[in-house]
Amino acid sequence: MYLDTQPLRAERAQPAARPAGSEDREMLRQAALLTRDLHIPSARIYWTDCFGSAAIGYAALIGAMVADHWWSMLLFATLSVLALYRAVLFIHEITHLDHAKLPGFRIAWNLAVGMPLLLPSFLYEGIHAVHHSRAHYGTVNDPEYLPLARMRPWTLPLFTLAAIFMPLLLLVRFGIVGPLSWFDPRVRSAVVSRFSALEVNPGYIRPLPTGDFARRWRWQEAGTSFVAIAILGALAFGILPPAAFAIYCAVHAGVATLNQTRTLVAHLWENDGAQLSLTDQYRDSTNVPPVFPGMLWAPVGLRFHALHHLLPRLPYHSLAEAHRRISAALPADSAYGQANYASLGELVTRLVRATMRPRG
Repeated sequence: MYLDTQPLRAERAQPAARPAGSEDREMLRQAALLTRDLHIPSARIYWTDCFGSAAIGYAALIGAMVADHWWSMLLFATLSVLALYRAVLFIHEITHLDHAKLPGFRIAWNLAVGMPLLLPSFLYEGIHAVHHSRAHYGTVNDPEYLPLARMRPWTLPLFTLAAIFMPLLLLVRFGIVGPLSWFDPRVRSAVVSRFSALEVNPGYIRPLPTGDFARRWRWQEAGTSFVAIAILGALAFGILPPAAFAIYCAVHAGVATLNQTRTLVAHLWENDGAQLSLTDQYRDSTNVPPVFPGMLWAPVGLRFHALHHLLPRLPYHSLAEAHRRISAALPADSAYGQANYASLGELVTRLVRATMRPRG
């Protein structure tokens, strides 16, 4: 992939440039002061939202499998994609939660959502923490970052459409390659380092897990492999009809594609690999405050992704209120306002234009 190291042209009016790596101290101070009372996760909201969404998603999935007409199948499948997508995105919350304040949530999520959809939380835990590191964000060591704005235009559809193959890749990972790797240390090393992370950066090599995380990894992987083998076995022996399997894969691919589209606009992807200050990380991330349709394509607080990078421990249900308070307290031309955008379409257009810039 060709990388352009020339600075990106600004597409909106910007205040006077600050020195590289500078911090907007007032923004950081106000963000901390104004949200001190918003850091307690609500067990009622987490449990009801997550598992209510999962229940709706699975019911709609079954509805799609037994539907008599194509239009009702499509309607149920769409509802299933949206509801299961919302439930799946709680994997992001799991990586940031103080689990002492929400006991049992990670286990329940893995049993009800992660394992049935072949997305156990170990695929994201640890990975996402590196992405939030001041030392690693936007660098070659960041598993969740690629300088997409500096790449060729064809990388964007390739990046998005690759998600279509996720359900099949996960079935192979957990139903075939993963179990085989338990008997061969060399294969196991490759599976852990290269095929055990929800990552954006294909060059990222995951280290071996240790301690409590290694124990969680083992039971999550074993349970997910059981599900994958059961699906493949049921398909092979005619217990699971091919049409039902195709609908399961289509809904799963829909969830993955929707998430990949959201990921495409979560950042501006403009960093050239240098280390960034927290404020500059914020500017390279995005908020899309309008509730609709943001609540569909960026649920569970992810339409406030830039704010999340400022306050990563803030529960998702507090982000809208935090955004309201900070926006009211800071002037419109502050660093905080620079990460706010009107729509998904605006961000996609900006990114496409960035990839089409002349390169010398």
